Amino acid sequence: MLTASAFLAELAPVVAGHEDRLPMGKIFALAKTYTAMPVDQVALLLDEDAHAARVGAVSIMDFRARQRGTSEDERRALFELYLDRHDRIDTWDLVDRAAPHVVGRYLADRPRTLLYELAASPDPWRRRTAITATWYFIKSGDVSDTFALADLLADDPDEYVQKAVGGWVREAGKHDLDGLRAFLDRHAATMPRTALRYAVEHLDPDERTHYLEARQR
Repeated sequence: MLTASAFLAELAPVVAGHEDRLPMGKIFALAKTYTAMPVDQVALLLDEDAHAARVGAVSIMDFRARQRGTSEDERRALFELYLDRHDRIDTWDLVDRAAPHVVGRYLADRPRTLLYELAASPDPWRRRTAITATWYFIKSGDVSDTFALADLLADDPDEYVQKAVGGWVREAGKHDLDGLRAFLDRHAATMPRTALRYAVEHLDPDERTHYLEARQR
C-alpha cells in the first residue's frame, strides 16, 4: 500500500545513523517508488517533523508532476497541496525539490500572478518559491518572469532568496544575455553581494569584474 506509514517504515532504515547528513539519493530513490501515493497521504508526510520525511513528500510530488501521464486534476491537487502546506516546505532544499515542476509546470500555460504574490510575502521560503518556480519557464527560453521577479527580489534581505535570485538570473542569462546585462545594469550597484556573485558567475572576466566593482563603488 502506498501510504505515509508504509513510506515511513521503509524510510527508517535508510536514514538510520545519518541524522547529520541525510542520504538524499536513497531518499529520492525510495520516493520514486511511491510516485503514485495518494495526495492525502503525501500531506501526512508533510506533517512529519523529520526533515527526511518531508524530503520524501516533496520528492514524491516532484516525480508525480514530472510524469507525462499525470492528469490535470492531479497536477492541480499537487499544486494546491504545495501552496496550502507551504508552512511545512520551509527549507531551501524542500523548495528547490518541488517548486519547478509542481508550481512552475502547473503555471506554464496559466496566469502567473500568484508568483508575484509569493514574491511579496513576508516569508522568505515563499519568496524563494516565486523565483525558483520559474526554472520550468527558463528551460524553454521563457525568461521574462524570471527577470521581472528578480527585479522585485533584487535587494531581498534573506541569504537563501539572494542565492536563488542570483542563480536564476544567471541561468536566464544563458537564453538572454542582454536581459541579464540589463538586470545587472539596474541592480549590480545595490544588490547583495551574494546574489551578485551568483549572477555574474558565467560572464567573461572583464564583465564580471565590471559588475562586481559597480557593487563596491
